Amino acid sequence: MEEDAIEIMNAHIPHSSLSLVVANGIEIAYDTFGNKDNEPILLIMGLSCQMIFWEGEFCFRLAEKGFYVIRFDNRDVGMSTKMTALGMPHIQALLLGKLSVGPYTISDMAKDTVGLLGALQIEKAHIIGVSMGGMIGQEIAISYPDRIMTLTSIMSTTGSPLLPPPSTEVIELLFRPIPTNRDTFVSYFRDVWRVLSGPRFPMDDITAGRLGMETYHRGVDPAGNARQLAAIFVSGSRKERLSSVKSPTLVIHGTQDPLVSIECGIDTAESIPGASLKIFDGMGHWLPPGLWPEIIGAIEGHVR
Repeated sequence: MEEDAIEIMNAHIPHSSLSLVVANGIEIAYDTFGNKDNEPILLIMGLSCQMIFWEGEFCFRLAEKGFYVIRFDNRDVGMSTKMTALGMPHIQALLLGKLSVGPYTISDMAKDTVGLLGALQIEKAHIIGVSMGGMIGQEIAISYPDRIMTLTSIMSTTGSPLLPPPSTEVIELLFRPIPTNRDTFVSYFRDVWRVLSGPRFPMDDITAGRLGMETYHRGVDPAGNARQLAAIFVSGSRKERLSSVKSPTLVIHGTQDPLVSIECGIDTAESIPGASLKIFDGMGHWLPPGLWPEIIGAIEGHVR
């Protein structure tokens, strides 16, 4: 219902229906906002998060700035292909650092993303990635420099093993079994995002309930979430390779991120030549609506 209300308020901005396209051998679900003749912005979401975490109103506001905005489900979440045949990775081995090979890597997910651009006949785009999406964006900037106009890496990391780990509370949450019952899942979802969003800009219960319910109905796959987590663990550090990045880069991070610490954002900015760093005081591991004007303003200033 909320998405419908947003559509009515933004009726002057085109919004496509959900579509599926084959890219890198899998089906990827996506939708778009704005005029396709405008410069494209491709939004990449993070671990276990479906494209709906790029909330409709956020996407409309970006499109209003004169961009063609594309959001999509990564492999193993939402409506995109589930890599079920690859099985469940050994979580205990992940925790102990003994899993050197995973079902797939961040590099494979970068290939998915570049494949999506190709399927949409987009030569290059402004790439904006959150958390794991920032890692994928960094990999695109390293390995596919001709497909990227600018990079914005949000609440992400180089993957350097020298950086601080997540808080103990967050680690315990990440490795809690994901419920498959609807009501239990929504309650679990609220608990997770109450911690991740932090005390200064917490995700309110109404938003958490709405996103949790929509996430559940679009498809929850605990094994898929574990495979994405394994991809992060086995892909290693990009720190040295990031020195080769030529794309203009903006790094955005919050000071109260319990999952990916502020030190990770600073390290990312220091590792990419010429990168700018925008720090939001009190922001956790979420893009809170109260900060959207500043965040979108920073992105628009960067990509222009």
